[in-house]
Amino acid sequence: MPRDNEFVSYVLDQMAFLHGLHARAMFGGHGLYQDEVFFAIIVDDMLYLKANDATRADFEAKGLSPFSYAARGKTMTMQYYEAPAEVFEDADAMRLWTNKALQAALMSKARKSKVKPISDAS
Repeated sequence: MPRDNEFVSYVLDQMAFLHGLHARAMFGGHGLYQDEVFFAIIVDDMLYLKANDATRADFEAKGLSPFSYAARGKTMTMQYYEAPAEVFEDADAMRLWTNKALQAALMSKARKSKVKPISDAS
């Protein structure tokens, strides 16, 4: 089994408290979902958790970096930050940070699903 798959299995075991948790292979890594809510990315044996305006400072205060990749000659940065090391040492920390990521993902999903009003062109 490739090393990345071992890490994915390890992370899934650490997050076993989540119902509906699963991983999907994507773009050379894996996306982590609770049911259909995409809240984390695993790439090159690194876990990145979804952040938003409310949680970004928590990640930055710990000196954690956002996930970025090169595409078409540009560096693209996503709203997923490195997970703090303590999530792998402390089950309560894993719950705390996973819940932050889930809340950020749910807020993002809710914002995207809001129906925009139709403007009257007349």
